[in-house]
Amino acid sequence: MLKTLRHCVLIGLAVQAVAGSPATANDYEAEIRKLFEERLSGWLRDPVLVEAVKRRNEQRGGLTPGAIEALDQEWREQAKAGAGSLLNELLNDQASLYLRQKKDGSEGLITEVFAMDGKGLNVALSDVTSDYMQGDEAKWAKTYGVGPGALFVDEVEFDDSTNTFQCQLSATIVDPTDGKAIGAITFGINVEKLS
Repeated sequence: MLKTLRHCVLIGLAVQAVAGSPATANDYEAEIRKLFEERLSGWLRDPVLVEAVKRRNEQRGGLTPGAIEALDQEWREQAKAGAGSLLNELLNDQASLYLRQKKDGSEGLITEVFAMDGKGLNVALSDVTSDYMQGDEAKWAKTYGVGPGALFVDEVEFDDSTNTFQCQLSATIVDPTDGKAIGAITFGINVEKLS
């Protein structure tokens, strides 16, 4: 019965997507929040990830908007090419390896995961993102911009590359020593794998 109900909801989302109206996360929001509390929230407290965000905040504290724009452009070019020093540096960082291992162990439930610093710049990622600067997007503004404890569940969308319905869940990363917001993290969740 639950599988049949889920199938009907997915068909409804497909109809909405074809009709051009965005699907909402509301159908899955309770399950997604439960998933975060039970399985994902611990990822945010891992010392490897926390230290990577803190380190990047220190390194990037003085970046101007122009420098950030240049880094974002460099990232976009390297992402298109599939390689480059900026891209390789982050992909091979210990925190990125940690996120990739966690994603790979999720049995397809997590499609991507990436962490951002206090400026919204990528810190660690399981897969290459299309841009380096996330600070102008809701995933960062509605988490880091709100502060500790913030959780943002975005709309469900159809992802052509994986042929699945996905939702992004974002949360604030907090420094465990003082409880202050230091960054944010976004999980891509395959809603078809929720149970």
